[in-house]
Amino acid sequence: MKSHYLIRTSAVLLLMAIAGMATAGAAAAGECAVEYIRTACPGKEAESFSKCDGKQSCVLTESAGNAQDCQATALKACANDRLSITKSKVIHAKFDGKAVTSASGKDDFCADYEKRAAEFDQCAK
Repeated sequence: MKSHYLIRTSAVLLLMAIAGMATAGAAAAGECAVEYIRTACPGKEAESFSKCDGKQSCVLTESAGNAQDCQATALKACANDRLSITKSKVIHAKFDGKAVTSASGKDDFCADYEKRAAEFDQCAK
């Protein structure tokens, strides 16, 4: 009889431990706040700023596992596929309220964006 009690107790404790690990994993994710500041091509302000509800700048947040994930998210935010609408972007990021810098230590992630020359300052083309 004692062995059944020990088995059930062990099973309950194991389930509680697993549930605790799942909760701890979810709690480990933090908030990545990415600030977008756009410069529009001349006359294209409404279109360029539409992703920020008509404003030149805005902050969008999403979940990130750590500061490095937030750093990667911020760098991806530099991508510009609207070459004749958005002239350039400045991207800043914070992970759980603390500033995150680019891999080279810059506040503006787009300064390190590898496609900067191809995707920025293309308004007239």
